[in-house]
Amino acid sequence: MSTPFMRRAILGAAAAGLLLLSACGDDDEPTTTSNGEDTPAADGEGAPASEDLELVSDGTLTVCSDVPYPPFEIEDSDAPSGYSGFDIDIVQAIADGLGLELVVQDVGFDALQSGTVLAAGQCDLGASAMTITEERKENLDFSDPYYDSLQSLLVPVDSDIDSLDDLAGQALGVQQGTTGKAYAEENAPEDTEITDFPSDGELWPALQAGTIAGILQDFPVNDEHATADEGYHIVETYETDEQYGFAFPKDEKPALLAAVNEQLQELRDNGTYDEIYNTYFSTDS
Repeated sequence: MSTPFMRRAILGAAAAGLLLLSACGDDDEPTTTSNGEDTPAADGEGAPASEDLELVSDGTLTVCSDVPYPPFEIEDSDAPSGYSGFDIDIVQAIADGLGLELVVQDVGFDALQSGTVLAAGQCDLGASAMTITEERKENLDFSDPYYDSLQSLLVPVDSDIDSLDDLAGQALGVQQGTTGKAYAEENAPEDTEITDFPSDGELWPALQAGTIAGILQDFPVNDEHATADEGYHIVETYETDEQYGFAFPKDEKPALLAAVNEQLQELRDNGTYDEIYNTYFSTDS
């Protein structure tokens, strides 16, 4: 059974397990961001010129993401792009560091993780809590990892389900195209009815309506639901050694990929990454 202490302990472990990227460069001169604020440059030469990054739209970092997927992607009318969440706040900081405006397009996750949307030139990169896998690398390039994740099982508190094995003969909800679905297919009882949904926006209401008996997906997303509604809890977590990365069209944007990795390192070095992380995954509450 998941308790507030258990959730904090797991999030604390995830925080401790986050990769520390190697330090780079000397102190840089600041550049002016799209919001008019001074931000350290990507390197000693300054941020790359927009035209060198081969962007979909000059002066704009166009990001595709599957929304909603709290706490990673959230609709937010108060945010500059209209979206917030851990992923979006990170790419907003990256865009600011590169002197670019951030534009977010809401797309289906399956088309994003397969590389279809990026290959079509709809956006510059994908930021959508996407696990780096060898299969996805066949069609996508990935940034350095920026988040370590677990899988988890969320069920109603008043159910008799204590583990994945208890879902024999019942419906288990997963998001299509995800590593959570792959884990369920490999580990759930053979007679479990694994039901695909386009996104968490359909999964969560289905569990509330009793259409499915549980949700197997990334721990932080299930934890968000368990924290918001005491009628649901996480009964199991699964160590899958997953790491998220930002996705790029295969072999098409090497300069942008390098610039994003430089900005990720800069965010870690100047403390901005930790500030954003603690906003969504603080272990103090």
